[in-house]
Amino acid sequence: MTVLRDLVEDMTAEAGALDELVSGLDDDQWRTPTPAEGWTIADQIGHLAWTDHVATVSATDPDRFAVVLAEGAADPSTFIDDAAREVAGRPDLLEYWRRTTARLAQSLLAVPDGTKLAWFGPPMSAASMATARIMETWAHGQDVADALGVAVTPTDRLKAVAHIGVRTRDFAYVLRGKTPPVAPFRIELVAPSGDEWVWGLEDATDRISGSALDFCLLVTQRRAPQDLGLTVVGDDAAEWVDIAQCFAGAPGPGRAPRSAVDSAATAR
Repeated sequence: MTVLRDLVEDMTAEAGALDELVSGLDDDQWRTPTPAEGWTIADQIGHLAWTDHVATVSATDPDRFAVVLAEGAADPSTFIDDAAREVAGRPDLLEYWRRTTARLAQSLLAVPDGTKLAWFGPPMSAASMATARIMETWAHGQDVADALGVAVTPTDRLKAVAHIGVRTRDFAYVLRGKTPPVAPFRIELVAPSGDEWVWGLEDATDRISGSALDFCLLVTQRRAPQDLGLTVVGDDAAEWVDIAQCFAGAPGPGRAPRSAVDSAATAR
């Protein structure tokens, strides 16, 4: 329970940090395009609010969540985007998101130990759900920050994002019909606080090291590998950094290198 409570506190804090970015926006700013093609800032918050809501449904009403799953299976290509845009159109969008996040926090803390929550991928524990919500809130918050042209100070809450990035290594291969490497990688990251976070065996052949922020930007596909300062050793690791993806759904296209984006802007 202590682990779950700490994760839920981090989930709430991550939402609070994003709340500070958007709470003072005017109507025009809410319509600002973000780096996620076709999504405005309102769409980003709408997506988070909808996902927090359905996560709460999973935690509190499994039968009702089964209906949500069936609706998604009926139209998987547009289901999530359509839901995000519908919520984004609410006149009380910000307040609604705040309420859904608070309800999710309370609901996860009430989940009995050992219970697995149904989701769009494999079922997960309440702790894993909280970890996933930290990851997604941070990633979409990065899009919002980029759209507004502001820098966000990273925190050690990134450990949850990095953890999912490591755990979903094989998922990225399977999504693309590839066979994952047999041997695990060694991941060595420097946390915002200066701590060292390590996964994998010390004598692993394939290794990735650098800042936790850069690693998290990689696995959430918020930056192209070329724009990051990660050190990559080994052929398998080099292949993985080009396909790394810690979020569910179809293979993500990733982001164009900043140099290409700047060149396109100059050409226009």
